[in-house]
Amino acid sequence: MHATDPDLSGVEATAFIRAAYTGSTTTIPIRRNSGPFHLNQKRSHGEWARISVLSSMYAPLGGDRLGLDITVEEHAKLEVSMPAATIALPGATGAPATYDVRLAVADHAMLTWLPKPLISTEGSTLHQTCTVDLAMTAAVIVREEQLLGRIPEPPGYLTTRLTVNRGGGPVIDQHTAYGGTAPAWDGPAVLGGYRATGQLLVVDPCLAPDHPPILIGDDPEAGHAVLTPLAQHPAYLATAVGRGIHDVGEFLDAALEHIRNMWTEPESESQVES
Repeated sequence: MHATDPDLSGVEATAFIRAAYTGSTTTIPIRRNSGPFHLNQKRSHGEWARISVLSSMYAPLGGDRLGLDITVEEHAKLEVSMPAATIALPGATGAPATYDVRLAVADHAMLTWLPKPLISTEGSTLHQTCTVDLAMTAAVIVREEQLLGRIPEPPGYLTTRLTVNRGGGPVIDQHTAYGGTAPAWDGPAVLGGYRATGQLLVVDPCLAPDHPPILIGDDPEAGHAVLTPLAQHPAYLATAVGRGIHDVGEFLDAALEHIRNMWTEPESESQVES
């Protein structure tokens, strides 16, 4: 779907993916490209279906309203990745861009959402959300990374919101804002002078609950991450800051290794082999 709003001069587009289980593997009965999103189905891996989200144009630009809806039905297993970074750019007007990712995972299903970093460029304004709705026996891995400005430019204005519900109840609802008019975003209480940040969320009924928090990283110049349990759920969140995306990526990789050691059933590790 393409639509142009004369007041915003942007693109409105939502791509859809639906994964279903056949009894032996996962298929993709719905795969609908839209706007800048081209959904490329990759070779399956065991019971896992795999989709790569390609961008066919520069996006999001100011005024764009983009969405990605992913549904994983009962017992299905789906990995969705992005091979290139998403770059938020200023548009023809001063209107903000929006980018909404909606993930729904049914009972006994698994989803990994593994996009490349989001880069906030000077003059851009982007409001990004990721909303995750999980059944009680569903499992998910969500990874997000942001780079605030290309060297040597300052960042644009970026807001992100991660909302996760499980069995109809809240797991986490976290809102952040960087650059522009965001208060104290580069101060010691938020980024502390670092220019890259990221999160790794893992929810899985097979995770051992209430593991003590873990501090990752011993070089203050490079940055660090903290891996913490989320209350009342088999869920862990790693939050990282670093001098660059490479450092943040290494911290999140290390957090995932720690989480692997918390699984109570070995077969659950198959969902994070990638």
